[in-house]
Amino acid sequence: MPDVLTWPEVKVWRKGERERLIGERLAMPAETRAELTGRMVRHLDEAVGKVEGRVASFFWPFRGEPDLRPWAARAVANGGRTALPVVVEKGRALVFRAWQLGDKLERGVWNIPVPAAGEEVVPDIVIAPLVGWDRAHYRLGYGGGFFDRTLEALRENNPLVVGIGYAMTELATIHPQPHDIPMQAIVTEAGVVR
Repeated sequence: MPDVLTWPEVKVWRKGERERLIGERLAMPAETRAELTGRMVRHLDEAVGKVEGRVASFFWPFRGEPDLRPWAARAVANGGRTALPVVVEKGRALVFRAWQLGDKLERGVWNIPVPAAGEEVVPDIVIAPLVGWDRAHYRLGYGGGFFDRTLEALRENNPLVVGIGYAMTELATIHPQPHDIPMQAIVTEAGVVR
């Protein structure tokens, strides 16, 4: 594959890689995903540092993603606040609503649970799910552009942005485009890539 691709070529390539990587992730036994997530969470603590007094957004597990709910509960127990991203409208940035274990949820876009109530907050820490990733800290997501638009909107707030996913989803490159925004750190079960 050539080093420089046109945007239409990148879109086709990304779609194929997205399908392949999600398929591999879903093919993993649930016990394996849980064990790898446990290792990721230890590295996430290293990447994030103290959560006391900070708002950390995380994500509800979807299609074999790591389940960070136990980490979020620990963050709250350690004096932090947690939030979940909410799709308000296609083509717009995500909003973040305060949420912790026990708060009521409702079905959002793609039937992903989102806070039924909860104030909108601006996160100090944004944890983004990775379908794929590269060593330049670029993230391959689901293709809707929600996280890139959101990170652009949050730029002046300067949150810590951490991508989290499986080591096996590393790519040589995602062929970053001008709209792609790199993570500050990538966390996998193998460690933190800074």
